Amino acid sequence: MDPQPGATPYSAPAGCPMHQQQTSLYGPEFAADPHRFYEAARTHGPAAPIELAPGVDATLIVQHEAALRVLQNPALFARDSRRWAALREGAVPMDSPVLPMMIYRPNCLFTDGAEHLRLRKAVTESLARLNSSRLSRDVERIADYLIDQFIERGTADLLNEYAKLLPLLLFNQLFGCPGDIGDRLTRSMSAIFDGEDVLRANAELTECLMELVSIKRRQPGDDITSWLIQHPAGLRDEELKDQLVMLMGAGVEPERNLIGNALLLMLAGEQPGAPDRRGSGMLVEDALDDVLWNNPPIANYATHYPVRDIELNGVVLKAETPVLISFAAANSDPGLTDARQTLSKGAHLAWGAGPHVCPAKSPATLIALTAIEKILNTVPDLSLAVPASGVAWRPGPFHRALIALPVRFTPTAARRASAGVQPPAQTSAQLPDPYRNASSAAPVTPRHAPEPAKKHKGWWSSFLDVFRV
Repeated sequence: MDPQPGATPYSAPAGCPMHQQQTSLYGPEFAADPHRFYEAARTHGPAAPIELAPGVDATLIVQHEAALRVLQNPALFARDSRRWAALREGAVPMDSPVLPMMIYRPNCLFTDGAEHLRLRKAVTESLARLNSSRLSRDVERIADYLIDQFIERGTADLLNEYAKLLPLLLFNQLFGCPGDIGDRLTRSMSAIFDGEDVLRANAELTECLMELVSIKRRQPGDDITSWLIQHPAGLRDEELKDQLVMLMGAGVEPERNLIGNALLLMLAGEQPGAPDRRGSGMLVEDALDDVLWNNPPIANYATHYPVRDIELNGVVLKAETPVLISFAAANSDPGLTDARQTLSKGAHLAWGAGPHVCPAKSPATLIALTAIEKILNTVPDLSLAVPASGVAWRPGPFHRALIALPVRFTPTAARRASAGVQPPAQTSAQLPDPYRNASSAAPVTPRHAPEPAKKHKGWWSSFLDVFRV
């Protein structure tokens, strides 16, 4: 896999637009139709030059076989981003919105070799202690709480009011977070994924997780944080904090998108002209698998750094430059025709491959399955409030994520409204434009006017007021 004499970094022919300039993966054009770019990229080889954010250059692997060669060869393709030459040399803006997802942390996502094995063992063995029945119960309880916040309205944004909040609150539960720490964790993690004031959000995330680690060292509980602390790997506080960052980062954004994209797929079937593979009669399991094939929640990630210049199917991947895997492009590779016809569960790369394959595939699937079944069973007459073709996708290089998922349904009484607990206020004016334009309902107002003298609670502490767990 060493470079061939005279090889060029990209195999596009001279004069080809892709040879002359990079393609931006952070603008609305890419978000609107990413598969058009993937199709164009494949005509020029297994990889394409991209710009992840202003001033952040990388290479994107867009063919299935090439993706496996990178994912399964850790000796040639390292994950440690301290190898990133442009970052070391100051050529990457330190306030870039992609840095929180790419900068080195001492966790099993950014380590290699023996250190990776040590950290991954602590993570996988801690995750293995999760009880499936308990996990399902926790998801259902959080889902019930969130559904109660909008079920009396008859309208909702299932992305921002359900799919986004559910995994955030669930990880507060799994980590054993007190109310205040959970509120700050929810706020900072949301800001990082949305690219909002990422330096401040990253600092707040670090601060609240270090506080959590300190608390759990003194008072361990039946939670992932305590299990990591107790693991024989003997993780230091900084390592503990960064395993938690990795777990939340790998769980919240993908889970949000998996739930949202599968709900869109199922609800779109009720609209005229929907493709035959969609529909309300589709099993939830089939909808999830369809999304993992066609709209994987994390579309482009798994950043690697070639340890030297490496030739890959006629393309030279330069040493110490970011090489990302396009799971979305690999899954739509024409070479996978037979596997795609049957949507074989073993062939798609949505969970990754090689030594860094996702260690939480089973719990992640269970969370999404439970969350979707709960909303469909609780609100059986859900329907999209906009045409399926009119939903907007959130710009960004890594994810395949909806901006909003507006729905209508028959209003019913909230089952826990009598508890008298008011969650964080969220009016229709705070929801994304696609939601506000989708409904003619009156603006949403809190059931009880907030008391000005009191500090408004966050989502996690409000949940704890209802469910003391």
